[in-house]
Amino acid sequence: MKVAIVGATGYTGVELLRLLSGHPQVEVEVITSRAEAGRPVAALFPNLRGISELVFSEPDEQQLAACDVVFFATPHGVAQATVPALLARGCRIIDLSADFRIRDVALWEQWYQQPHAAPELVAEAVYGLPEVNRDAIKTARLVACPGCYPTSVQLGLLPLLQAGCIDLGDVIANSASGASGAGKQASVANLLSEVNDSFKAYAASGHRHLPEIQQGLADIAGEPVALTFVPHLLPINRGIHTTLYANLTNTEVDLQQLFERCFADEPFVDVLPAGSHPETRSVRGANVARIAVHRPQGGNKVVVLVVEDNLTKGASGQAIQCMNIMLGLDECDGLSAPALLP
Repeated sequence: MKVAIVGATGYTGVELLRLLSGHPQVEVEVITSRAEAGRPVAALFPNLRGISELVFSEPDEQQLAACDVVFFATPHGVAQATVPALLARGCRIIDLSADFRIRDVALWEQWYQQPHAAPELVAEAVYGLPEVNRDAIKTARLVACPGCYPTSVQLGLLPLLQAGCIDLGDVIANSASGASGAGKQASVANLLSEVNDSFKAYAASGHRHLPEIQQGLADIAGEPVALTFVPHLLPINRGIHTTLYANLTNTEVDLQQLFERCFADEPFVDVLPAGSHPETRSVRGANVARIAVHRPQGGNKVVVLVVEDNLTKGASGQAIQCMNIMLGLDECDGLSAPALLP
C-alpha cells in the first residue's frame, strides 16, 4: 500500500514516519513540506538516517492522489482546502488535525476562530477512535483522528458510560500533557527554562478539545455529559496522564471486572490489576493506553487513571491503527513495538 504524509515536519509527522518505517504492508511514497521542499527527511530528522531516503516536496495533488491513503499532519485549517479534491480522486484521508472532528460547524468556527472551508464533508467524517467506531472506520473515506486529551478521557470513561453507572451531571477530567502536545512551533512558554522543574494548569476556563470530548462522551452515553476539563503542562517531552472523577449511581458494580470486560478484545488498551497506578513512562513510544480504576475508601466516587503517549496512541499511532482498519490489514501492523524504558 502506498501512503503520503502532508506537512510532516512536526512531531506527529516524524512519529508517523518512525512507525510507518516498520510497517510490513505500507510504503511512504510522498512526504510534503513547502518550507522544507528539496531537503532530505534524514537531514531534519536524524533518527531516520539510514531508514528513510525520502525528500520533502511541495504538495502536488496528482502525486498525493496516486496513494492509497493520505495523512494530514498539519495545523488546523490546512486539510480543509485540499481534502475535497483528493476525495474526489478516490483517496482515503486520515486527518490528524481538528478540522473534521466536531460535527457542529458553527461550534468549530467558534473555537478555532476561522470559517470552515469544507463544511459539506464534516458529517461524512468518521471519528477515529477504534474502540468506539471500528465498524464505521472500516468503510470510511475520511477519518478525523481524535485529539490526545480526548482519547484519554473517552477511553477512561467508556466502560462507565456504557454501563450507565455514573452521574452524568458531574464528571471531572484533570489531564496533564508533555510539552510536545503543543506542537513544534517556536514559543517562549515552551522553552526549557520555562517548562522544566515546573507544573501548571492552563485553559481552565475553556480548552478547544472540550467540545470534541463532550461530543464523544454524548455519543457513547446517548445523552449530554456535564464535563469539567482542566489541562496541565508536564515538564516532560511526551506523555499524557489523565485522572477522571465521577459519582457512582450503582454502588454494586464491580468496577475492575467492568473495565476488564469492556477492553478484553482491545489490542491497545491495557487494564491494569486492581490497585495499580499507571506511569507515563510505561507507554512512551507505544500505541497503548494503560488504565487503572479505583474506588477510594469504597465510597461513591470512582477515580480512573489513564496514561498514553500523546504522539502515539494520542495521535500518529492511532492514525495508523485507523489506516490498518480502513485497508483491511492486521490492526496491529506496525504498532507492536513495546514502550521505551528508561
